[in-house]
Amino acid sequence: MATPIQIVFDCSDPDKLARFWAAALHYRIQDPPEGFASWEKFLEAQGVPKEEWNSASAIVDPEGKGPRIFFQRMATPKPEKNRLHIDVNASKRGTPPEEQRKQVDAEVERLVKLGSKKLHAMDEDGEYWVVMQDIEGNEYCVQ
Repeated sequence: MATPIQIVFDCSDPDKLARFWAAALHYRIQDPPEGFASWEKFLEAQGVPKEEWNSASAIVDPEGKGPRIFFQRMATPKPEKNRLHIDVNASKRGTPPEEQRKQVDAEVERLVKLGSKKLHAMDEDGEYWVVMQDIEGNEYCVQ
């Protein structure tokens, strides 16, 4: 049996980055604990000061198959180069190259509309992918 994982982003605005990635990955914001209509109601009941309400957020796969992604506010700036990045799979392995390029480019266009920045496209050894940045400058690829 595989070990489940959680992916964690250090960021400056957890709520905003969580909403971006939820839209990008077709995930959803994690529901608040049972008995609470919203995260705000939960945090208020826990006595968390309002200025700390955006210290964390999480998104989940609506089908329960993919990993939970957690976003935590950090005061330190992002390092120059990510040591780990996400590959967003816009096409399936074995897709003919011309069709794969169309699928990748369509996904890149959708992600740019969400606030991503396209850095550059790569086409090597029959593989095509695009290097992107999310709304906080974290690099990821669309393939």
